[in-house]
Amino acid sequence: MYGRQAETDAWMKVRKLHGWQVTPAEAREIQIRLRERMERVDRPGVVWRVAGADVALDLKQRRAIAGVIVYRFPEMVEVERQWAARALRFPYVPGLLSFREAPALLAAFAKVRRAPEVIFCDAQGYAHPRRFGLACHLGVLLDRATIGCAKSRLIGEHEEPGRKAGAWAPLVDEGERIGAVVRTRTGVKPIYVSQGHRVSLERALELVLVVCDGYRIPRPTREADHWVEALKRKRVHR
Repeated sequence: MYGRQAETDAWMKVRKLHGWQVTPAEAREIQIRLRERMERVDRPGVVWRVAGADVALDLKQRRAIAGVIVYRFPEMVEVERQWAARALRFPYVPGLLSFREAPALLAAFAKVRRAPEVIFCDAQGYAHPRRFGLACHLGVLLDRATIGCAKSRLIGEHEEPGRKAGAWAPLVDEGERIGAVVRTRTGVKPIYVSQGHRVSLERALELVLVVCDGYRIPRPTREADHWVEALKRKRVHR
């Protein structure tokens, strides 16, 4: 459901369900434990606002710069943007992206005054070896509906979707449908959409196509990506 709402303040709350100073083995255990809290059914209800979130890594200064842009939905009028930077304290380990990037993302979301019902992440969600990618992790910690919109495939197999915008094919791993390969623009490479938290795959696909505006990457994550890269080039600190 879509609707209109006055521009009222609604702060984001971050659930403290675990620490961040952990080993890769401990991080995998946390993913498996928190996966039990993940919901794969529709819970957003009426969607008044959506957000795009992304992170730029400044490896020279060993920090992650996270940006969040909130839009009124479905008009997609920007109503707020917030950012935060945090030191990189976790190594690069495939499948454990959230332990490297989520602290900065959570710091940025903690500043958001107009909380979105749905968050689009430039990351994997359920399409993950342990079925708990960054989009799932972020959704559980914020208790918000999240959708993973990845540019590339992490795991799974799929047929090529049709060439027209809106065409999609199931992404399957070990016989389980873990996401969808979606053509967001006619004739361009597809993106990989998967559930994060509190949303079905069907609803996730619907919402992704609504926020696409003629480009391959959905507008919320595309604009968040451009913004954090600009912040990185300016060497800003916060």
